Amino acid sequence: MLPFQEQIITDLVEDPNGGLVVLSSGLPVYSLVASLLLFHNPSQGSLLILCASETQKASISGCLQRLQQTPNPILPIDIPGDLPSHQRTALYASGSSIFVTPRILIADLLTSRVPPSSVAGVLILDAHRLSDTSTEAFIARIIRSISNTAYVRAFTDRPHSMVSGFAKAERIMKCLYVRRLHLWPRFHVLVCGDLERDAPEVVDVRVPMTPAMRGIQQAVLETMDACLKELRKTNKVDVEDLTVENGLFKSFDEVVRRQLDPIWHTLGKKTKQLVSDLRTLRKLLDYLLRYDAVTYLKYLDTLRVSEGVRSVWIFAESSYKIFELAKKRVFQVLQADGVRISNGRKIMVHQRSVTRGSVNVKEAENLKGVDNGVFLEEILEEAPKWNVLRELLEEIKERKEEVLSNQGNGLVGGANENNDLVLIACKDERSCLQLEECLLKGPHQVIRQEWENYLLGKVELHSLKKRGRKRSQDPKGYGILDGSVARSYENADPTNINNLENDALLVVASEINYIDKEEAATGDESQRLATVKGYTKGKSHGRSKKAAKQASASRYKLKKSAVKDKFDKTTLETAVQGAETNFHSERDLQGNNLIPSSTCNVDNSFIQLHSQDSRVSEFTETKPVAHIHFYALEKNEPRLDIWKPTVIIVFHPDITFVREIEVYKAENPSLKVKVYFLFYENSAEVQKFDASIRRENAAFESLIRQKSLMMIPVDQDGRCIGPTTLFEPNPAISLDLPMKKVGCKMTTEKEMRVIVDMREFMSSLPNVLHQKGMKVVPVTLDVGDYVLSPLVCVERKSISDLFQSFASGRLYHQVETMVRYYRIPVLLIEFSQDKSFSFQPSNDLGDDISPTSIISKLSLLVLHFPRLRLVWSRSVHATAEIFVSLKSNQDEPDEAKAIRVGVPSEDGIIENDVRAENYNAAAIEFLRRLPGVTDSIYRSLMDGCKNLAELAVLPVERLAELMGGQKPAKMLREFLDAKFPTMI
Repeated sequence: MLPFQEQIITDLVEDPNGGLVVLSSGLPVYSLVASLLLFHNPSQGSLLILCASETQKASISGCLQRLQQTPNPILPIDIPGDLPSHQRTALYASGSSIFVTPRILIADLLTSRVPPSSVAGVLILDAHRLSDTSTEAFIARIIRSISNTAYVRAFTDRPHSMVSGFAKAERIMKCLYVRRLHLWPRFHVLVCGDLERDAPEVVDVRVPMTPAMRGIQQAVLETMDACLKELRKTNKVDVEDLTVENGLFKSFDEVVRRQLDPIWHTLGKKTKQLVSDLRTLRKLLDYLLRYDAVTYLKYLDTLRVSEGVRSVWIFAESSYKIFELAKKRVFQVLQADGVRISNGRKIMVHQRSVTRGSVNVKEAENLKGVDNGVFLEEILEEAPKWNVLRELLEEIKERKEEVLSNQGNGLVGGANENNDLVLIACKDERSCLQLEECLLKGPHQVIRQEWENYLLGKVELHSLKKRGRKRSQDPKGYGILDGSVARSYENADPTNINNLENDALLVVASEINYIDKEEAATGDESQRLATVKGYTKGKSHGRSKKAAKQASASRYKLKKSAVKDKFDKTTLETAVQGAETNFHSERDLQGNNLIPSSTCNVDNSFIQLHSQDSRVSEFTETKPVAHIHFYALEKNEPRLDIWKPTVIIVFHPDITFVREIEVYKAENPSLKVKVYFLFYENSAEVQKFDASIRRENAAFESLIRQKSLMMIPVDQDGRCIGPTTLFEPNPAISLDLPMKKVGCKMTTEKEMRVIVDMREFMSSLPNVLHQKGMKVVPVTLDVGDYVLSPLVCVERKSISDLFQSFASGRLYHQVETMVRYYRIPVLLIEFSQDKSFSFQPSNDLGDDISPTSIISKLSLLVLHFPRLRLVWSRSVHATAEIFVSLKSNQDEPDEAKAIRVGVPSEDGIIENDVRAENYNAAAIEFLRRLPGVTDSIYRSLMDGCKNLAELAVLPVERLAELMGGQKPAKMLREFLDAKFPTMI
């Protein structure tokens, strides 16, 4: 443990009340938690750990194992959701360290399953997610009320999230009942001294982008700036936050939506679309530097189809450059004479290398009989970082060999030099898989395989569109999938050019598909080679044979992999998901020996095809480095202490991982670590990395100023009072409770009780109800979410849940059961206090009933269930006030009866069925089927007579009064008095 970590632990242990710790991103929170667990004494009670994800649990447990260094380390116990209550009670009393979810813990605290003296303290992770109404704040308030010695310690490594909103850090400290704020930025004196004492050797590699990549980046930034200018015109958002630099971060969307949510219903469609477009543009900028050219083009094709005319950014002045330059990175359209087609004019191509997929132009014309066709020249631009990574690995290999030779000669020594592990860190798992393919097969082979998958996707999509069409008996000209189309392209407009490009892609894809099908049908490898031989002309005339063999080998692999997941590769989903599926499926096929690997013994002709191409053989014959590990940063699993790498290549720079490397080197000062950072020069990648550092420093500076002005109220014992007791003198007694006079003293009625379903503890309402002084009783309810009295049952729905419940039909069943078992069923529709109090904009409201309108659905629901009451609530605090009003003059609910409602016994009879008092389903269904009884009449009949026997003897005059007319009364009377038919 580093000295600054020891200082943090010391500061926390000295304060018996706990505290809130805010660290820089990347500093090891899990090691601090593990150290606190190690210092915990079971005699003090149980130590509860909240809000820990599976990754954080694994990191804490792994760190504990390394700290204890014993064969049988003591690790925290994880309480699953299905563990019986008596076993949970035993675990709480054992004095162990326990991982528990907030929903389970709050239910156990409210039901007294947790002994008051058995809790030593609570550790809360990701404290930046907390709020006044969160379940963690509810837990802190309950623990504070049952124990005076229990402490609360919270941790977070997201300082920028702690400054979003007004005095967020102060509000979190009050709701957790802590009074000390511990700030540990990267520029702290102790942190700087520990991390810079034995800093790793850093090499900053700046990779120049290709001209097309620079053009796309500039176009995306211009388009983003144009969207921000349009958004500023609304005068409804904070202009200071609307900058391109802030738009590079994912949190930018949250900032904009937080400002616009209260007035979202008043915004026009254009403003709403601009918010969505900014998120799309940020992804475009990120994917440009992360993915290959073909995948990026596939993603743009998906956006063109999915968003279409709705998007505003597509109609920006510079947006067309994004699509044009993305296509030029992959292919370009040419005529047979080598002239490029572009917006109504001819552009001569200096390099007369014209290919149509894998078919030579001259032979294609002879085969197809076409005088003037459209052909494609494959560009297939490789990512510049791929070649730089290969050069770095070769350099590392040479350095390792030199060190080994020097050790053999006795010149140098050291045990650490024998560890030749190289760690390559990428943003996501897909990038790791693609880089692994590049090292095994070569960059050109990987990009060509992506290209052929892209073309086969075009064929499959075209076949899906044509499926169901009636084919003409006498086709005119040539079909797209049978050859090129003879047309004149002298003066083509952009729409026609797009059609020509699509036709040319289909021609090339059809030829690849035809070769694969022919090979699959005949199974003859020699015939496939004879078909492909001489058809490919690459960018250099001298390399035509090599390119042909390389392309044929690529198709061989493609055909094999298409056996398993052909449809998955050709569906028009997002490019990222499609590419990830392709790589996963290919790796699975390689594991099953369906795809020949470069290191496996396969057919000699296949090996010869690879060995003759120098660009492929470099990666298939030898490995650059002995041991290479790929690490996906999105997993957020600290593994540096386990792998102990000596060389780290940061392919996608990330500030969090940089801090992890610094801590890893500081903890291992004797280990020589060399770090390579790969940046695209003058790119958004560099700008985002620098901006993340500035944003974190600015967040800590703001927290330091807030700490100097912070006012935390404390009691006479020095403990934080908290927000509840500050504004409510006695939280255990509601101020809304009626008071009655007994002699000369004022006494209160018994406290209000609310029975709450266990599933509702995922929301904030139970916490607010407890703040209002109500006793919350958590149980498992089959009918309703809240039982306020023996007569009142409430089904609570948020806006999103309401729409989903209508779509699935679940709401109809829930309301039906409430109407059956309770006299006053209530449907509570609760809005968020940060969003607009409206279902939809007022200009979208219509007078007609529509099956898709939420207002129409609610109207039909109320018409079908007349006793249902709709209650609208603006926020959770307003809901608590409504519950107090509904409970006035009502008896307190019975917990045992509420649990049994709707639960059948073993013999099929409902225990304590309340329907015997107010609901007889069979009698009502029989009444509604009688002649003259309609949906608007049967309720008045139920109110006018007690049962069907009394209805049968009512005179016609009384029936006419109840049914509202003589005609329906006579129909019912004649039916009841009619004689049975007799059998003769």
